[in-house]
Amino acid sequence: MSQHGTLYTISAPSGAGKTSLVAKLLSSVDHLGVSISHTTRTMRPGEQDGVNYHFVSHQQFSEMLDAAAFLEHAKVFDNYYGTSQAWVEAQLAKGEDVILEIDWQGAQQVRKLMPQTVSIFILPPSREALLERLTGRGQDDSSVIERRMQAAVEEMSHYSEGDYIVINDDFEVALADLCAIVRSHRLQLAPQQARHQALLTALLS
Repeated sequence: MSQHGTLYTISAPSGAGKTSLVAKLLSSVDHLGVSISHTTRTMRPGEQDGVNYHFVSHQQFSEMLDAAAFLEHAKVFDNYYGTSQAWVEAQLAKGEDVILEIDWQGAQQVRKLMPQTVSIFILPPSREALLERLTGRGQDDSSVIERRMQAAVEEMSHYSEGDYIVINDDFEVALADLCAIVRSHRLQLAPQQARHQALLTALLS
């Protein structure tokens, strides 16, 4: 019996702290990786190709789309993002758990292709806290922030499509909640049977 990894989608409105939580989760739990998306957007200062994203041209993205290379894809703020299906399936086959940081639309696409996917929504403790976080970045003008708030409300309206909801009020509590979700799935019957087959055989022989 071989152990197969679990695929997680983590969705959240901009400003909910998803990126920071996922980064800490990855350093806290072994055998857990995050998919690096392909995107047509321009690389920002400090980013690295193949680390933050696989940066590709619109032509390259279109060719991959035609080849059905994406598990999911979406257009966000005039740019395209996509998840390599081959990479995800290879990681899961090796017994590695994989996280996809994607919006609700992408999560829907993934669940259709892989119904066993575990969906997690990260939400802010209030709209006021979300607005404060978006404003606190100091990178965007009021029109951009308003646009992001509208997009955030749309994202949050799909929370009921998730299997789990994590409220990021206290960072450490939210992180503990995410760790608990991953660990609880690893303790289910099928993965435990695969992981401890020799022990179980020995105990019953």
